[in-house]
Amino acid sequence: MSQAQMDHDPRSNQLLGALEPDSRKRIDSYLEPIDFQLEEMVCDAGGLLKHAYFPQGSVLSLLTVLENGAAIETANIGREGAFGLFAAMYSRVSFNRCLVQLPGHTVRCPIELLRYEFKSSEHVRDLFVSYSETLLSQVQQTVACNSMHTTEERMCRWLLMMHDRAGGEALPYTHEFLSHMLGANRKSVTLAAQSMQTAGLIHYRRGTIQVLDRAGLEKASCECYAIVKERFDAFLTPPSTAVPGHNKGRTAG
Repeated sequence: MSQAQMDHDPRSNQLLGALEPDSRKRIDSYLEPIDFQLEEMVCDAGGLLKHAYFPQGSVLSLLTVLENGAAIETANIGREGAFGLFAAMYSRVSFNRCLVQLPGHTVRCPIELLRYEFKSSEHVRDLFVSYSETLLSQVQQTVACNSMHTTEERMCRWLLMMHDRAGGEALPYTHEFLSHMLGANRKSVTLAAQSMQTAGLIHYRRGTIQVLDRAGLEKASCECYAIVKERFDAFLTPPSTAVPGHNKGRTAG
């Protein structure tokens, strides 16, 4: 299967791919494909959500918006997860502003349909809660990272996450965009990018960033990238202490 075919296949989203066959049959015909553009707004903070969004090649950014209009990224979502699951479980109001961080394919599903699955299926409840816990851990790690680590370390972490999601392709980001995502001023982002380019880690030109030395970028990053990656790699796998027969939703299917 080609990358383009994978991007259009709902199973390329890990969360959708982990649903039991009966749940998938009920929602498949309601999945609607959407192609997002860079920086397009999916939902603003306080907005009413009618759909949950499952990236297949795109990446969605969750930003916390302050009273003065400033915003900072606290989490991002790729093909491993979804935006809007809290609406299916508890509240239909979005706590965050959601922007497109990497353009690509996405499918969306009506909230009411997912809410029915959440209420009626133990498997779906376990799966959604497991993912939500993992997303929350990313938020907590990002808060710590933004407080304790340098702009260059944070930028390395962020570029590694995007490099994973983009499959090694060049990343379409300006320093201005990166400064918004990292909650840093543009000058510090520019200085960090210059330092990284001098070290041979990246090459940037006219709003395009190419990772040249992946191993070097990982070494220059803080520990937060590896911690978050490990958590997301493991969220569909049951813990070793799990009681047999109670692992539904934590195993890919």
